[in-house]
Amino acid sequence: MGGWGCPHELNGMCQHVQGRACDPGMKGCVLAGRFRFSDEAKNRPPRPIRREVERRTDPNRRGRT
Repeated sequence: MGGWGCPHELNGMCQHVQGRACDPGMKGCVLAGRFRFSDEAKNRPPRPIRREVERRTDPNRRGRT
């Protein structure tokens, strides 16, 4: 077990997701996606690797080239 607690937990109840028992990493939790949990079901899948896109050189296109 870790040595920290959720700042939104009060007497075992979540103050951010009203009416739910505190379960760090659950849907709606402010900690979800910001930290890695030992329970993989609570972790977001890794982002896909972005390939560098070739720059467009269309002279008729406005904005970035």
